[in-house]
Amino acid sequence: MRREFGTLAGLLALCLALWIATPHFLTTTNLLNVVEQSTLIGIIAVGMTFVILTAGIDLSVGSIVALSGVAMGTAFRAGLPVIGAALTGLAVGLACGVANGALITLGRLPPFIATLGMMSVARGGALMLSDGRPISGYPAGFRELATGDLLGVPTPVVVMLAIYGIAHFVLTRTTLGRYTYAIGGNEEAAELSGIRVRAYKTAVYGIAGLLSAVTALLLVARLDSAQPIAGIMYELDAIAAVVIGGTSLLGGSGSVIGTLIGALIMGVLRNGLNLLDVSSYLQQVAIGGVIIVAVLMDMALRRRSRLPTE
Repeated sequence: MRREFGTLAGLLALCLALWIATPHFLTTTNLLNVVEQSTLIGIIAVGMTFVILTAGIDLSVGSIVALSGVAMGTAFRAGLPVIGAALTGLAVGLACGVANGALITLGRLPPFIATLGMMSVARGGALMLSDGRPISGYPAGFRELATGDLLGVPTPVVVMLAIYGIAHFVLTRTTLGRYTYAIGGNEEAAELSGIRVRAYKTAVYGIAGLLSAVTALLLVARLDSAQPIAGIMYELDAIAAVVIGGTSLLGGSGSVIGTLIGALIMGVLRNGLNLLDVSSYLQQVAIGGVIIVAVLMDMALRRRSRLPTE
């Protein structure tokens, strides 16, 4: 919990600095815009948190966003009702995630290699299904998923908060959550304790794939178009949100609350730099620097925790 408070303090300090730098930052409209713009990466980052907690990594989430969206568009164009098409997209995302888990647990591939391969497969599949062209023309009711609101709160924000609430409950109150931390802390010890490591790791990657598909639905609704080139670099932004939020890349330590704060830090930083008219190239440098500092802090804290106490 101490790490979450530290990350939250960093978010508040960043907001204060941007408020001093530009009066346009701390307005209700802009703050709502920041949160809404953070929803896509925020949802993907939930799945990435589960993965990284097991000491894994998933480089395919951005490509799964593209493939799931195109699969939905293809199903809708083939005559399925929008609900059936959306379920098709969700099923494709889940299948890609489970395939990642199977390659890692049964195929014994390192997570980096397995998900790197899936990244290419999913992107190529999206381009093949769509013939490299966007698929558009969805009902107004479906587009409400991105443009509507609930009691003044944008629907994507409501969806994101619901997902974070469910994920927090899963990690803190269920067997899957306890085993996710156990696997990341010491996979060999977890297996010797009788935990079905293969099954739970596959489930974790399935969650990441499914949440990538949820992100795809929101993105298609926002753009009114399924883009085969959607989701490029989403995996790096999601990893950044997770790491900035305090989840260790070594596994076994972290929370989705920290990830939410990390995603908001990413959103606030980008929004503030845009308001200050900072070039997009320099923005990448700044975000990269924040990621490096976050990882260095995590490593330093881990080394301190291992030091013997008197």
